Amino acid sequence: MLGGGGLVAANVYASATESWGDGAAPHNGGHVLSAGMATIDCPDVGSRLTAVPDGARADVDRELALLDQQTAAAYRQLQQSGWAAGQDTGTVDGAVMDPLKQQRAAAIGRIADAVDREGERPQGLEDLAACTLRPGDTTGAGGQAAGAAPTGAAPQNGAGQGGNGPVVSDYTDITSVQPDAPQPPQQADASRGTFTSDCGVNANGLFNSDNVIVAPGVSNGAHHVHDYVGNQSNTAFASDDDLARAGTSCADQGDKSSYYWPVLRLQNGKQERDAGAPGGGTEGNAGQIVTAKQVTLTFVGNPRGKVTAMPRLLRIITGDAKAFVNGPGNANASWSCTGHEDRQLKDKYPLCPPGSDVVRTFRFQNCWDGRNIDSANHRTHVAFAAADGSCPAGFVAIPQLVQRVVYDVAAPSIEDGGRTVPLFAVDSFPEQLHKPVTDHSDFINVFDEDLMREMVDCINSGRTCGSGADGSGGTGTGTSAAPTESSGSGATAAPGDGTTAQPGASATSAPVPSASESAALPRTDATVSPSRGTHHGTEPTASRRPTGSRPPAEPRQSRTAGSGGSGSGGEGGGDSTGRNGGDSDHGTARATEDTSAGSTSAPASRPASTPTATSSAPVKATAGGFTPPAAAAAQPQAPQGGLAETGAHLWPAAVGTLLALSGLVMLLRARRLRH
Repeated sequence: MLGGGGLVAANVYASATESWGDGAAPHNGGHVLSAGMATIDCPDVGSRLTAVPDGARADVDRELALLDQQTAAAYRQLQQSGWAAGQDTGTVDGAVMDPLKQQRAAAIGRIADAVDREGERPQGLEDLAACTLRPGDTTGAGGQAAGAAPTGAAPQNGAGQGGNGPVVSDYTDITSVQPDAPQPPQQADASRGTFTSDCGVNANGLFNSDNVIVAPGVSNGAHHVHDYVGNQSNTAFASDDDLARAGTSCADQGDKSSYYWPVLRLQNGKQERDAGAPGGGTEGNAGQIVTAKQVTLTFVGNPRGKVTAMPRLLRIITGDAKAFVNGPGNANASWSCTGHEDRQLKDKYPLCPPGSDVVRTFRFQNCWDGRNIDSANHRTHVAFAAADGSCPAGFVAIPQLVQRVVYDVAAPSIEDGGRTVPLFAVDSFPEQLHKPVTDHSDFINVFDEDLMREMVDCINSGRTCGSGADGSGGTGTGTSAAPTESSGSGATAAPGDGTTAQPGASATSAPVPSASESAALPRTDATVSPSRGTHHGTEPTASRRPTGSRPPAEPRQSRTAGSGGSGSGGEGGGDSTGRNGGDSDHGTARATEDTSAGSTSAPASRPASTPTATSSAPVKATAGGFTPPAAAAAQPQAPQGGLAETGAHLWPAAVGTLLALSGLVMLLRARRLRH
């Protein structure tokens, strides 16, 4: 529970462990092997902050955000000077690493002072100021030096459009991967049902480089761009009330949850509108944003027993955005190909055979501590169940969210570094080099209370339910009002300075539990304001709810130890000085809900049927503001009722028909009498 101080632990972008305290074995003393270019490895300061009093939290958040910005800036200096390709490394310490250490020491000192003013001064933080330069492989495919290609040509090893990855060693043929071990059988009391929520594929293009979970109040706190589906108002500055009042792209308006993950880009030379913006091109996240072909959002049960309802406003992060330097212990996202999903990869992108699509899968933690909706490191309030479904002591089983995101992208031409068929990669912190091991996803539960009860009952009773579960969902439009900037065209608004791409170039169609579309963009500014966590102990009100939607449930759980909206342990920070050339809202397209049109009442649980995945139109990727996305397909209405309900709707028509016939007979008789 939150009190005067809280735990601020784990890695700066804290995610959850693969199992309780049991992650994948790290390589090379806890690090993923480097490939292709040098990078900077900085210790996690948040992992050493065992207690942060409430009064110090905003200052600590600001300084942790600044530490991330300092690392990103040092990496850009390293890259721009050619050292990232292994050139002229003799002066790196004096020009880059020593100044970075001095900057970090000052920020760490301010963190210690802030905590000391409110409580006990943390010890040993000064030892975390120094960072390490990690050299990369200087030879690529065929032994050619990385970055040694002729001027204007892509290097044989690939270096990505932003010059910081991916490289050809990041890919492997999926058919060469050994199948995963089979899962243990479910036990007799297992909860075998599934509940799907159809929220589209973000065809309208709602993007920003914020992360309200780990960096509240920090613009560009993620340092990379996220795809958003579901809730239409998720920004760094969104409060719980903002999320409760927001529109949603989900077919069932009772689901206003926020689902978001890093965008996937083709390294094909296209310039998205965020090419000159923080979180985009200025931080090495370049190329054409790809709109997913399908997104499936499925909540599943527990192999051992029943599940209990998730608390409203529960925050969960799976994966680690800094796993390349932190090590793979928390790397929970996986990569595969359709038709080969018994083979999952964590540290490689898959090369899929012809006719097979790339698949990203995110499995979220399925045990909850029963008290807290967040924790200071955004991990310790949730955990993964053991293989037999058992939760750690004091934890209870909750529905497990499984996100499956499918992309129609061709296997890159590895032999020429992606010049013939472009490489693809996720957005990342600049120093994380777009490694697949850094993939991650975030979830904020904003289901209303009634719909959450329906979900739990469905899963525990072994049924298949939810919007899209009967094949009617998955158009990607949902019933939410369109965000202002993308309404009508589905074009994405610029990330910040009007410079981000229009990733929503595909119209969604077809059924399935999918992810919705939205539209707000990464901003060009990278300012930090005091942490704006959710309001504890208050019920978020959802005014202007669509007719038939359920009222939001009151959050009864606390935000937990040391959280308080703290960005410590978070995904990253923006410019803590607040000085980056303008107002934080400048050029930003913020999603606004249309309160009058397109809403439908929340559908009830649906009969069991096989969930189908949401599809998009044939267009694979948007062309950086070149092609506006096709209009989203109309949202199919949920099936309702059975024979009795159908008869109830038909009898008024039958009575009307009889009355019309009676009138005709009387008219004919009157004519006969007249003659």
